[in-house]
Order: sequence, then structure tokens, then C-alpha cells
Amino acid sequence: MIEANLGVAVRALREGEQLSLRALAERTGFSASFLSQVENGQASPSISSMERIATALGVTMVEFFRRAGGDVPPVTRADARPTLQSEWSKARIEIVGGGIQNGRLAAMLVTLEAGGSSGRRPDTSTGEEFALVLDGSLELTLDDGDQVLGAGDAVTIRRGAARRWHNPADQIARILIVAVR
Repeated sequence: MIEANLGVAVRALREGEQLSLRALAERTGFSASFLSQVENGQASPSISSMERIATALGVTMVEFFRRAGGDVPPVTRADARPTLQSEWSKARIEIVGGGIQNGRLAAMLVTLEAGGSSGRRPDTSTGEEFALVLDGSLELTLDDGDQVLGAGDAVTIRRGAARRWHNPADQIARILIVAVR
């Protein structure tokens, strides 16, 4: 498992776009102070916050891994997946595919600990997503409705839908999410 440094990736992408912290803050709706803390490794953003930052920078989560030094090859081995931790979300995000430069698919394995969630409230998907619950049980808020999904359940989420994952159970839950750019 390769730990990626999110802060390094955010700073490199922001500087590559020649954006100030304030300009990125305007694009994301976050404060410049919060983004500075992310860049300096002093804050652990939620999954949905990471997605908002990536979208504002015009990249996918896979590109975050590339910029953070976590190479994303076309074949990812179980013991060498690029990984990000989100303390806030109580989650581990592993890139399990999408190592093709400028590819349209991004596949992630998300492990949510007990009480973990993708964010405080539903956040808009930037592309179409397919999700398959591999282990555990999760609550999915999709637009205004709530669904409980168990192992083996799947959902397709349309582009622009507001969604939030939450694990209210005592055990971990794992979801395979494949997003289309």
C-alpha cells in the first residue's frame, strides 16, 4: 500500500494552474486558511471535500494520486495500491484502476470505518458513478432520499446527483466506486 500525500498534490496542482490559495478558495467554497492547512498536512478533508478540491483543479482523484507521487499503473496489486487516508471521513481510499493517462474511468475502493461518512451533507457528483457494496451496510443519501445498502447491493448515480455515504454500523463497510469522467 502506497500512502499518497494529498497536501503535496493539492499544492502542486494549484501552483501548476497558477492559482493563489484565495482563488482556489473561491472555486471550492472553502476558506483559504482551510486549504492552506490541507496543503501543509494539518487538516484531513472529507472524501467529498477532496472531490470538490479535485473538481476545482480540473482533475480526478486518480490525478491526485499521480501528483502525490503514488504511481497509478493500469494493473494495481492488492498489496501496492495507492492510498489516501481521510481522518475526518474515517475512511481509506484506494485507487484500484484508472492508471491510463487521460482515461475516462476512475475506480476506487472506499473503506468506511464505523461512523464514517463521505461528508456532512450530500455533495454533487461530477460524473456518472457506479457503486457496489462489497462488505458491511451503508446508508446512501441520494438527492433527497435515503437508502440502506448491504453487501452485494449496487447503485448507478447520475451526473449532478447529490449523494452522501454513511456507515452507521459497528463494522467497516467497503464500496467499489467506478466514476466516469
